[in-house]
Amino acid sequence: MAGTAHLLILTPHSATTSSFPRRSPQFLPSRRHLHSPVKSLTPRPGVCIPSPFRASAQSHQMDGSDSGSKETKTPSWVEPISRFARGNVLPLALISAVTLGLTYPSLGCAVDKYHVSKIGPFGIFVISGLVLRSEEIGAAVEAWPVGLFGLVSILFLTPYFSRIILQVQLQPQEFITGLAIFCCMPTTLSSGVALSQLAGANSALALAMTVISNLLGILIVPFSITKFVASGVGVALPTKQLFKSLVLTILFPLILGKVLRESFKGVADFVDRNRKLFSGISAFFLSLVPWTQVSKSRPLLLIVKPKVFLVAIGLGLLLHLTLLVFNSIAVQSLSIISGGEKSTFSRKENANALILVASQKTLPVMVAVIEPLCGAFGESGLLVLPCIATHLIQIIVDSFLVNFMRRKNNVKMA
Repeated sequence: MAGTAHLLILTPHSATTSSFPRRSPQFLPSRRHLHSPVKSLTPRPGVCIPSPFRASAQSHQMDGSDSGSKETKTPSWVEPISRFARGNVLPLALISAVTLGLTYPSLGCAVDKYHVSKIGPFGIFVISGLVLRSEEIGAAVEAWPVGLFGLVSILFLTPYFSRIILQVQLQPQEFITGLAIFCCMPTTLSSGVALSQLAGANSALALAMTVISNLLGILIVPFSITKFVASGVGVALPTKQLFKSLVLTILFPLILGKVLRESFKGVADFVDRNRKLFSGISAFFLSLVPWTQVSKSRPLLLIVKPKVFLVAIGLGLLLHLTLLVFNSIAVQSLSIISGGEKSTFSRKENANALILVASQKTLPVMVAVIEPLCGAFGESGLLVLPCIATHLIQIIVDSFLVNFMRRKNNVKMA
């Protein structure tokens, strides 16, 4: 009641008369309740009357409302950190996994006894099948020439860069070999599609290239590694064993997830409502593999000089920038050859989707490839570590590229 008296007294006359009838007795407080506030708020010389907004806030506190107290209890720096964490789940998960493996290797070695390195990729591709919408794949049919070149770039052209990488001399040699194998991989499973959506690109085309390249990669990746990497390091690749592993680790769980989505309407609705949740679970599964690999290889990692590791990270950055430039030049050239502005390659949404997707390489398939090799190319942890750094570099660099694409699109629309 006291809070109501404050509001009635301090509200401007026009607002009061519009909200409450002047002569309605049921809205008028008694004189006994009005006496004290009127007396306390009587203006004195040199004293300013509090503003209605401040008085209203005070009256809410007097009435027992704790909305303001809840806001003051939350520090101002919590929300930006929380927003950053929600928007960078995958990089933070990978960095945390590597840090945990380096600081507490015994825990990762103990968990590895339960075959976590196989559970992780299996869970990732089950989720990939669950979130895959059929209509999105069909929407990419119109831009099939762009998608076709994207597949050629991902599976046949960019693996040639692995031969250039193998010319670099660096110890341990596993860093160079790992980056060369990474170059033969298909595109990322989620990053390229997500970034394409943020950039306003053709996300359906990006999704189609992602799914098809990973499915075809089961057949092509073993032969690419044999041709570009294994011959360079003098190792005979067990192609049949690798193909079987990729089918069980990638194709089977992907089909399983897709079948579950299409068979049960409730599953599809639940997945679509909680796509961020499944993205976080996928990032967790992905982080399990580098955690166990780094934990097992920690003694060797400690031997590596920080300068050498920084050189490996620099090579990963140079590799990704080279792929971006290569695909950008290829798209512009094909646009000119195939009809200029009328070409499907000249449409920015198609070109941006191709550049983003075809310039990235996937880490889960890389892990699935290394796992059955049983150290044929060297220590698994040393092979994976520079690829983890390169995977993070891809996301960071392409995030800046997406912001540039969005600003450019906004300028054109204005």
